[in-house]
Amino acid sequence: MNKPKNTDLQTAKRNKDDEFYTQLFTIEDELRHYTKHFKNKVVLCNCDDPRVSNFFHFFSNKFEELGLKKLITTCYKNRERDLFSQNKDEKAIYLEYNGDKNGNQVPDLDEIGIKEFKGDGDFRSDECIELLKKADIVVTNPPFSLWVDYVKQLMDYKKKFLIIGNQNAISTKTIFPYFLQKKIWIGASILSGDRRFGIPKDLETRSKTLKIDENGNKSIRVARVRWFTNLDFKQRHEDLELYKKYNKKDFPKYDNFNAIHIEKTEEIPFNYKGMMGVPISFVMKHNPAQFEILGIDRYIKGNPYPGRRFTINGKEKYARILIKNKSL
Repeated sequence: MNKPKNTDLQTAKRNKDDEFYTQLFTIEDELRHYTKHFKNKVVLCNCDDPRVSNFFHFFSNKFEELGLKKLITTCYKNRERDLFSQNKDEKAIYLEYNGDKNGNQVPDLDEIGIKEFKGDGDFRSDECIELLKKADIVVTNPPFSLWVDYVKQLMDYKKKFLIIGNQNAISTKTIFPYFLQKKIWIGASILSGDRRFGIPKDLETRSKTLKIDENGNKSIRVARVRWFTNLDFKQRHEDLELYKKYNKKDFPKYDNFNAIHIEKTEEIPFNYKGMMGVPISFVMKHNPAQFEILGIDRYIKGNPYPGRRFTINGKEKYARILIKNKSL
C-alpha cells in the first residue's frame, strides 16, 4: 500500500484551494461517539455545499434518530449542484432542514428550505456569523488554509464543535493554548494513519494514493488528518496503560530544560514524578485525569531559548509536549 504524504495536502492547496470532500464513512465512524450531545440541538455545517455534502447527508438522514432541532448547511460562492464548483458566483445559498414531515423518514426536497445569502457564504461573513450564533454544535471540514482563523472564530463565539484538521496545527502558537486550557482535544477516531478524501476531477496530482472510480471521481489518502472537538466522549477518560520503568539511560534529560525525553507515547514510565517531554501524538491518547499538560517546548516558561526546541547532547529534538503524571 502506498503511504500518503503530507505533501498531498499542500499539492491540493496550491491547485484547488482547500477542496476536500469528506467521505461518509469518516463522518459515521466519528459521530457514533457523540450521539448523546445532539438531542434538541441546532447543527451547523458552514463549510459545505449542502446539496452534495456528506455532512448534510448524514445529519438529514439521522435527524430523528439524533433528535435534532434543526440542521443548517451553507456553501461558499456557489448556487450550482456541483461538488467541486469553481466558486465564482457572487452569491451563495444555505439550506435549513427541520425534520421529516410526511412520515417516510427521508429528507424530501419539499421539506428542505433553500435560502439565498445576500453575500458569498464565507464563514467569516456577517450573514454566516448570524447563523453561527443560532447554532449549538458546528460539524464540518473547514478550509485547511483558513483552519486557524476558523477555530479562533469558534472559540470567540464559545461554540461546541467537531471539525477535521491537520495534526500539525496542534503545535502552533495559536492552537496549542486551547489544548492547554482544555478548550479543544482530539476526537475519538483517526488516532493514527490517514483518511481518503475526494478531490476535483481536474486537479493534477502526483500522489501515489490517487484513485479514480468508474465515474471519473478522484480521491487521495491524506496523512495526519484528525478530528478536533470540545465534545466529551467515553474513550477520552480511559487511562493510557504504562509498562516501562524509569531509568536514566532510556530517558535522558534535555540539555536546556529540566525534563526527561520520551521517544514514544507508549514508553512513558509509570513511576516518574517530574516533567516529561512527549511527542505531539500524545494528545491522541490524553486522559486529563491521568496526565496534566503543562506546555509545549518552544513556548513553555523556563525555556532558556524561547521559540527553540529542546536539545540532547547538542542535537535538537522534534516538538515535545511537557506533561506530568497526576496520579503520582
